[in-house]
Amino acid sequence: MPVLTWEFSAQDLARTRFARSPLGEVVTSVEVLKDPGRHAVHLPWVRQAARRLAGVDWELLSQLVRLPTVYVPDFLTPVPTASSPTIEQALAELAATDPAVVRRDLARIKGELPPLVAELTRDPESGLVRLAAEVRAYWDAAIAPHWAGIERLAEGEILRRARQMSTGGPAALFADLHPLVTWERDTLRIGHRLIDAHHRLDGERGLVLVPTVFAWPGVFSQQNPPWQPGLVYPPRGVATLWETAGSAVPEGLARVIGRTRARLLAELDTPASTTELVERTGLSAPNVSHHLAALRDAGLLARHRTGRTVLYLRTDAAELLLRSVPAGD
Repeated sequence: MPVLTWEFSAQDLARTRFARSPLGEVVTSVEVLKDPGRHAVHLPWVRQAARRLAGVDWELLSQLVRLPTVYVPDFLTPVPTASSPTIEQALAELAATDPAVVRRDLARIKGELPPLVAELTRDPESGLVRLAAEVRAYWDAAIAPHWAGIERLAEGEILRRARQMSTGGPAALFADLHPLVTWERDTLRIGHRLIDAHHRLDGERGLVLVPTVFAWPGVFSQQNPPWQPGLVYPPRGVATLWETAGSAVPEGLARVIGRTRARLLAELDTPASTTELVERTGLSAPNVSHHLAALRDAGLLARHRTGRTVLYLRTDAAELLLRSVPAGD
């Protein structure tokens, strides 16, 4: 398999950051809709989205995201410059794209251009207006109903990665990012379908890590100088967004700390809020809050405030405790 490598300096590591991308979720979700068999974990979303998109015009967006996905125009999938842009900010930037940049990116598409993409090349100003309107309509129908959960999952992923790096350095940050991603000394290696190349980051840009739900099961690189390069990967726990059944309760652990607390620990495979845990478990909010407080007092949970939401996550002690439970339990 071809391998893309990025060589880091200490300055590059210092500039490495996380960001979320509404446009990234849109583009990768289009790929999911077009090839649901390859993205089985998202099938519950596919069924809902197909119904919601009935009668919605998103043909230009569809023609820009072609399968097999060899290249999606960079202006449609920019590496975020802010850590958590809103869809409104992302669409404003998209609509304001320089026409010369649009033509440059579309020229990289191999083969004959689909009709609406060819029209976008001829008249980028009008085409961008149409494209922004289509993305907005697609977003409202297919992504917006799930955006709060997607944001919380990404925020939990960022929090968990930050804790890993704080205790184990860059090696811990990248250790289980994705099966195709490995870190050795100062070099990040990404297994790639098409690209076999080695790049040395220049010490001024670093890397942007972009957890993207609909990227599952893949991992994608983005490189468009002079902007920061990006690495798009699925956050941990993507399936929990669409699951209706709760996590399995470790029975051995339940006999020691109680079934409810064991279940809450199992549910927190990815960080979650009290509200999410109430929805998943069917327990009352006061009951969940009581048990979360007890688990936190025992050193098994930590909490982190992000905006108005408080996320709970398992501590290393809890991870060790759950790993010690027999696999068949």
